[in-house]
Amino acid sequence: MSLSIQYLKRQSKLGNVYAKRVLPLRQNSHLSLAAILLCNIAAVSVTSILFDSQIQGLLAVIATTLLLVIFGELLPQALFARFALRFSYYLAPILWVMIIATYPITKVLQLILDRMIGHQPERLHSRDELGYIISEHLTGEIDSELDESEAEIIRGALSLSEKRVKSIATPIDKVYYLSLHSLLDDAKVDEIKKQNRSRIPIFNDDLTECYGVILMKDLVDVDFDTHPIYVSDLRLYKTKSVGDMTALDTLFHKFITSHSHLIPVTDDGKIVAIVTIEDLIEEIFDHEIIDEADLERVN
Repeated sequence: MSLSIQYLKRQSKLGNVYAKRVLPLRQNSHLSLAAILLCNIAAVSVTSILFDSQIQGLLAVIATTLLLVIFGELLPQALFARFALRFSYYLAPILWVMIIATYPITKVLQLILDRMIGHQPERLHSRDELGYIISEHLTGEIDSELDESEAEIIRGALSLSEKRVKSIATPIDKVYYLSLHSLLDDAKVDEIKKQNRSRIPIFNDDLTECYGVILMKDLVDVDFDTHPIYVSDLRLYKTKSVGDMTALDTLFHKFITSHSHLIPVTDDGKIVAIVTIEDLIEEIFDHEIIDEADLERVN
């Protein structure tokens, strides 16, 4: 009974033959338990009668007690504590014989227990429990099929709902942005190039509205020396805003639905920061992603 139904179901779906054989017995736990206890009591009674006819008095009591404790309790529980699934697999046919032999009685007991106690509710691991399980893969104390990077990514993903956008966003005073009436001439383009950005957000002067994002790749074929243009004449890619207290798992879905890699962050209706898909990925991986432009700025 120490094997949980959820564990056996998972192992069965993964192709574990041991779990597939044991699962039906575990799902009918009251029937299995009644058969085991009924046969156990019967074995105790038969053993007492046999020893009483062969050995008299106190010696019979001692011998019966030792045999039952060693072979009926101590040894089975010690083995099952370490090899529960394997021994359950090998003993399953015997248990089915016990169930069939005692079925008229055990079935009634099962129905009574099902009505009085009910079935054990299935329970999934909580987020904290999953996080602790993943942390055990990182300690190195037990061999794990997950390498360190995989475990860190899973742990980072599990913590997304507990973190807020403002913890990873870039404050507006560190953001390079333009307005609709900004003129893109040769000097302005050189200024933009120095920012080493692939996307530039377009805000109004009051920082209350985002008109969209311009992509630097769209400016490659434009001759700004002879034909300077206003930002309003460029193609602007729409994006959606998020509140600064938005959970990071919600932000992930926001990136998917907005079809944008850059999203403005608002607080009380005012744009206070921006957040990019790279910021979110770095949070999941728990590592900063340094690209060529970042490396050049550092050097």
